Amino acid sequence: MTVTRIRHLRRAALPALAAVAAASAAVAVLIVSGTGASAAEAPVGLGTAANFSVLAGSTVTNTGPSFLAQSLGVHPGDTAPGFPPGVVGGEIHLGDAVALQAKDDLTTAYNDAAGRTPFTNRPAELGGTTLTPGVYRIGAAQLTGQLTLNSQNNPAAVFIFQIASTLVTASNSSVLFINGASPCNVYWQVGSSATLGTGTRFMGNILAQTSISMNTGATLQGRALAQTGAVTLDTNTINAPVCLQPTGSPTTTPTGTPTGTPTGTPTGTPTGTPTGTPTGTPTGTPTGTPSGTPTGQPTGSPTGAPTGPPTGTPTGLPTPSRTQLPVTGGSGGGALVPVLTGLGSLAVAAGASLLFLYRRRTSQS
Repeated sequence: MTVTRIRHLRRAALPALAAVAAASAAVAVLIVSGTGASAAEAPVGLGTAANFSVLAGSTVTNTGPSFLAQSLGVHPGDTAPGFPPGVVGGEIHLGDAVALQAKDDLTTAYNDAAGRTPFTNRPAELGGTTLTPGVYRIGAAQLTGQLTLNSQNNPAAVFIFQIASTLVTASNSSVLFINGASPCNVYWQVGSSATLGTGTRFMGNILAQTSISMNTGATLQGRALAQTGAVTLDTNTINAPVCLQPTGSPTTTPTGTPTGTPTGTPTGTPTGTPTGTPTGTPTGTPTGTPSGTPTGQPTGSPTGAPTGPPTGTPTGLPTPSRTQLPVTGGSGGGALVPVLTGLGSLAVAAGASLLFLYRRRTSQS
């Protein structure tokens, strides 16, 4: 009895254990999904501000032969001393509607970058580190030496640095990209002002709340965009950021050509019929008559023979005819015909009687 109960309990427990295992697996999947890598960051939209190498609120000042690959804009200020000798590859907009629109778009982009989450807190010093795509929050950032940004072979990787106060780089500092990172997708949101030291080689879009200063010989592959203050330049080069795209492309092209031909034929037929009928009738009649007659004769003769059998049957009976024989016995020969006919009939009757008697005798014996 005990063994039987154990078997019943075992049979009942197996399905329950299977259900528990399935539920555990589902929970594990949910946990892994919730704690896995977050979705890739989207780029920060710059709007029309993306057309400018430099934007400022009050003024832009320049010393030396600086070069701006894109446009220069100021709003609400309207001055930009130092151009020339500075060179602007795009357009110059001082206090006009174009500059105003670009400044509005800059404000939108700044707020977008500042509000991105989730983020990773980082210490102030960025030099000597390698970072992967993501959002990083720093109190006051400084760069001494080299910062390496690793896109992990994703050209669309996005780096956003949320800096609460200032960004300062030491002389000859640099930002280096590896594995396909693009300066186009790097954003430095600075809560107050940014200063690039002498000879610094910097990358990305600087979105400063107040001002941006570039010391002698500093270069930027990106944009210097200040909302309220000035942008100060001194023999600098600002190139448009390169937006890298995937480098792979299909290496083969289809080499075959279609070998089949359409085998179907149209199966439909026009379903409409003309709905109108001629409404007029001929009013004239031929007035002439043929005046010629055929002059030729048929020159051919039928070459075929009937191939089928007659399909009809005779409906009448042959009409008998007698072939009259010559009379050799003179005029009295016609009187012998009835006599000979009677003798023939008697002979036939006698033969039939004899045959009947013979068969009867034979059957009795």
